[in-house]
Order: sequence, then structure tokens, then C-alpha cells
Amino acid sequence: MNEKRVLRKKIIVLTLPIIIQNLLSAAVSSADVVMLNYVGQSSISAVSLASQYTSILFMVYYGLGTGATMLCAQYYGKKDFRAINALEGIAMRISLPLSILFAASVLLFPTQLMTLFTNDAELIALGASYLRVLSVAYVCWGITEVYLSILRSIGRVTISMILNMVAFGLNILLNAVFIFGLFGAPKMGVVGVAIATSASRVVELIGCFIVSCFSKDVKLNLLYMFRKNRILQKDFIRLSLPAMANDVVWGTAFSMYSVILGHLGNDAVAANSIVLVVRNFSTTFCFAVASGASILLGNIIGENKMEQAKVCATESLKLTVASGLLGGAITLIAMPFVLEFVSLTDTAMYYLKHMLLINSYYVMGAAVNTMLIAGIFRAGGDSRFGFVCDFIDMWCYAVPLGFIAAFGLKLPVMWVYFLLCTDEFVKWPWVFRRYRSRKWLKNITRDDVA
Repeated sequence: MNEKRVLRKKIIVLTLPIIIQNLLSAAVSSADVVMLNYVGQSSISAVSLASQYTSILFMVYYGLGTGATMLCAQYYGKKDFRAINALEGIAMRISLPLSILFAASVLLFPTQLMTLFTNDAELIALGASYLRVLSVAYVCWGITEVYLSILRSIGRVTISMILNMVAFGLNILLNAVFIFGLFGAPKMGVVGVAIATSASRVVELIGCFIVSCFSKDVKLNLLYMFRKNRILQKDFIRLSLPAMANDVVWGTAFSMYSVILGHLGNDAVAANSIVLVVRNFSTTFCFAVASGASILLGNIIGENKMEQAKVCATESLKLTVASGLLGGAITLIAMPFVLEFVSLTDTAMYYLKHMLLINSYYVMGAAVNTMLIAGIFRAGGDSRFGFVCDFIDMWCYAVPLGFIAAFGLKLPVMWVYFLLCTDEFVKWPWVFRRYRSRKWLKNITRDDVA
């Protein structure tokens, strides 16, 4: 019993700074919506749709980061910092070219990219202007997310939290300046939101380099990209890339939900944009617990303490269920305040109310699957199962079901949304079966690889 309490305490210590980071991230998203609410419904919808590309790129970084964390957390258990530095370079070799490619795409072809999500000319024009400016943020993001993931994998979550606090705080401040024209600045609407985001990401990157100067063992060094280590690169490709592919598959499929809703009208898009903000707050605790538990579990497995790892996994899952219930309660509590605050059409308000009700239980499905697939399984090096599971669930079930319901059967918007939100629960039987099998529990480190 004492061991369980100690493990729970360690998970909570790792989780608290991540909760603050997630809350700040959600606060930035909500600040965008709150401030754009005074500009107009079209601005909210345009930013929501354009941000789907940011969401896709975020899933690339999240998958790459958790994939790197999978290996780095276990090597930290062995105190092998040379291996950790080599893994940082490998991850950067993937993230930086992808960032540059994404930045070039949104800079050169923003209008064409927006037409994938909507056929509304006003939304396309607003979203395109937003994407052009955001290209700067994408390049910075590709560097900072890898480095901050490495820091979190060795337990330095507070440093990561502080850098995020500075960036997010600046983002909210600049949002207000450029949306409302404070301190003599011009009122720039959606372009102002993009400028605020890009500026905050530049500052965060500078902060990472400053932290690196004072770090003795894990530095932000772009020269690591040119160090070759065939053994670690082979392990990274075998173990970490499936994690990244998993999150890209999931994130891209989730963005297809916005494609479906985007072609069902501005009201559906506007309502969904508000729901996403509330969901970000509701899942804050769930995703933070998964991240903290993954780090601790990886450290324990790297030390070859397999029995303790089993106990840690069980306690992590219990905390996740509790955080899922909390997330559902937050959604229900927030609902009357959200409905009172936002200014949407009557149809959009109807959609918003029922979407929030659906999300009050959807949070639990997302919480449990995130803990098991992205937390526990990856901590033990089991990344392929999640990739296969999410590919089948999202691309063979949820996305086709959504398109058939919306454009084949032409069901009402809320029925389409309800069917899309069954995706997390469909995979539960297979995910729990994998968890009970313990096939995910492996020490994936090697000796003297660096």
C-alpha cells in the first residue's frame, strides 16, 4: 500500500506542471475565441478551420515527442545522457524539415489549403490570411517541441512549464493588442491572432536556447542532427516513428471531422469551435496524468523494476478514470456559462448545447485511451499496437461513418456529430485486452550504444 502511495505522489508531482502547461495552452485557445467573439462568428469559424493544420502538425510533434520520450525516459533510468543527446538529434532531423515544409505550404498555398475545409468564400479568405502569418510559428515549433519533450522525459517538467507560461502569457497579451488595437496598434482581427502566436513561439525558442546554455547534460544543439548512431536510429525508427505515425493518423482523421462539419454549414463549424475550447479544458487533467505517468513508468522500466512498473501502470489508470470523471463534470458545469457568454445564431446555439452534452461523457473515452495507448503502452516501447488500433478505428470506422452519415444518408448535424463521437469507445475492448496481456512491458534500452 505504501508503494502505491509513493507512486501516486510521484505521478502527481510530474503531472502538476504539465497540468499548468495544458491549462495555459487551453487558455490561449479560449482567449482567441473570446476575443474573436467580439469580431464576429465568421472570424471564429475561419480560425477554427485554419487551426486544423496546426492541430495536425501538433500531433506530429506530440507523436515525435512521446516517441523520443519513450526511449529517453528509459535511458534516463540508466543515466545515459549521451544516448539522450543522440536521440534528440534524430528527432530534430525529422521535425525541422517537416516544420519547414508545413511553413512553406501555408505561406505559398493558404487559399488552396482552406478550400479543403470549406467552400465559404469569406471563411477561405480569412483563414488564408491567418495561415500565411502562422508559417513563422511552425518553424520555431519544430525545434522547441522536441527539446521540451526531451526535458520532460528526464523529469525537468518545471522548466518546460515556465517556458510555456512565458510564451502563452505573451500570446494572450498580444492577442488583445492586435485584435482590439490597444496601445496604438491597428485592429487586425484574425491576422492579429496569427501575429501573436508567431511572436510568442519566437520568444519560446529564444527561451529554449537560454535554458540550454545553463544545462550541463541536455542541451539544445542543432549540431546533434549531424551525429550518426545507427543503433539508436534503428531503434528510433522501429519504436518512435510508429508513435508519431499513430498520432498523425489520429490527428488527421480528427481533422476530417472538421472537414465534414465544415461542409454542413457555418453554424456547425462555429459551435464546434467553441466545443473544442471547452474540451481542451476538460481533458487538461487527463492528458497531463498520461504524460506524467508515461515519464515515470519509462524511468522505472529503464531501471528494470518490472513489478513496480505493473503497480505504477495500475495506479496511473485509476488516476485517469478519476480525471475523466472530473473532465466530464467540468464540461457540464461550464455549459450554462458558455451558452450565456457566446453570441451565435440560434441554430449554432442549439448545436453547441447538444455537442457539450455529448462531450461530457466523450472525455472519459479520450482519457482512458490516451493513458493506455500514448502513456502506458509507449512507456514500455509498445507503439505499433496504438498505430494499428487507431488506423482501423479512425480510417476504417469513424471517418467513413461520418461521410456516409453526412453526405450519403444526409442525417441531421447532431446525429452526424454523435456518430463521430463514438470513435473512442469502439476501441476499448481491444485496448483493455492489450493492457491485461502485459505485452507492452519491455525494457527497450541497450548498453553502450552511444
